[in-house]
Amino acid sequence: MSEMPLFERLEDDDHGNAEPVFRVSEVNRAVRFMLEDHWPSVLIEGELSDVRRSKGHVYFTLNDEEEPAQLRGVMFQSDVRRTKAALQDGARVRFRGKLSLYTARGQFQLIARSAQMAGEGDLAAQFRKLRAKLEAEGLLAPERKRPLPRLPRVVGVVSSRTGAALQDIMRVAKERCPVKILVADCRVQGEDAPRSIVSALELIQRVDDLDVVIIARGGGSAEDLWAFNDEGVARAVAACRVPIVSGVGHEVDITITDLVADVRAATPSNAAELVVPEREALLRDVRSLERRLSQAFDNRIGGLRLRLERLLRPLYGARRVVVPVRREMAALEERLWHASRASLRTRRERHAELHRRLMRLDPRTVLRRDQRELASLSAKLRDAGRLPIRRERERLLELSVSLRGRAKPLIREARGSFAELCTHLDALSPLRVLERGYAIALHETTGRAVRSRLEVDAGDRLRIRVSDGEFGAKVEKT
Repeated sequence: MSEMPLFERLEDDDHGNAEPVFRVSEVNRAVRFMLEDHWPSVLIEGELSDVRRSKGHVYFTLNDEEEPAQLRGVMFQSDVRRTKAALQDGARVRFRGKLSLYTARGQFQLIARSAQMAGEGDLAAQFRKLRAKLEAEGLLAPERKRPLPRLPRVVGVVSSRTGAALQDIMRVAKERCPVKILVADCRVQGEDAPRSIVSALELIQRVDDLDVVIIARGGGSAEDLWAFNDEGVARAVAACRVPIVSGVGHEVDITITDLVADVRAATPSNAAELVVPEREALLRDVRSLERRLSQAFDNRIGGLRLRLERLLRPLYGARRVVVPVRREMAALEERLWHASRASLRTRRERHAELHRRLMRLDPRTVLRRDQRELASLSAKLRDAGRLPIRRERERLLELSVSLRGRAKPLIREARGSFAELCTHLDALSPLRVLERGYAIALHETTGRAVRSRLEVDAGDRLRIRVSDGEFGAKVEKT
């Protein structure tokens, strides 16, 4: 038992009273020795995944094809050189080796000595079968791949909100160029991951101004990435209305989603680099376009200048004819200028004279002049008429006083004659006769006075007037 000091200490301590305390390294070494003693040579078969090589050694994960179980393993360089088996993801391999424990990490593992191919693994077969199906439908055809937008404004990311992949995408996008990033959270591992990825992809497409989508997950084993080999996820990626970039796992990891997507990125960070343009690169492109535009403009101007020179070349010989004509035209122009100035001066003087005459005959000028004359005459008339009016007023006052003195006797005499006439008229008035008891009968219809009984008939209505009024009467008989 010298190779297992831990268990020797356990046996010794059974006779003591104190409970033993062990270090982690002691426990790991004891377990390693026990595994290597009890399982020195074992034959194990399974499907390979996560195969990677380092310094000639091969590290892998062996998967059970019937139950969810995994076993880490390693084959050292000397054994790798002897084996003829193709150690790659998806291969079904039968290993012979011993079970051990990697004490530094406490990791249970298989140390393989030899390997023999046992056929294709179930996961690899499923991958190959689905790939062939989608390829037959044309979903993997290069001609259906869409180009990425050159300057995206809104980038959708379908990934786990808590994963490192999202953080890498956000960091790289921020470093390259500011864009709007919308995240659709989903599960990226486990049985519910495919349904969650499809739902997140459908949700992100509801954004109207969405330009491109990144579907991403960090590295992991083949089983960890298996959700991205799901047929439903692949069809959802193919049906995405905008270009989609797949950044799942590392560069060596290939999934169905990578094959269906418009662009495959080696890593999530590389996906962000492919989607988000670099600010400096954009500035270089703009400066390059400016130079090209300036050069094209200069070339165009130069070409037009040459064409113009060719068109004008035949006209250079006509200068000998044109120069005398130009001199004559200049002389005629000078004569015309002097003549036009003289004519213009005459017309201006004529216009000024007509303006003066018009101003003299202008009704407003005449009216203002007449108003001034009227005001002057009115003032003179007021001054000239005040004295005669005063004299006439005094004379009228004297005549009024004289008239009053002379009219009083005449008025008294006239009043006496008037009273006498009134008395005589009153004596002759019919009303005086009525006061003595007489009455006057009047026809009611004609209003005429009845002077004889023959003028009335029985039944006639009469109005009888007396001294203090009148009343009606009816003739009974005549």
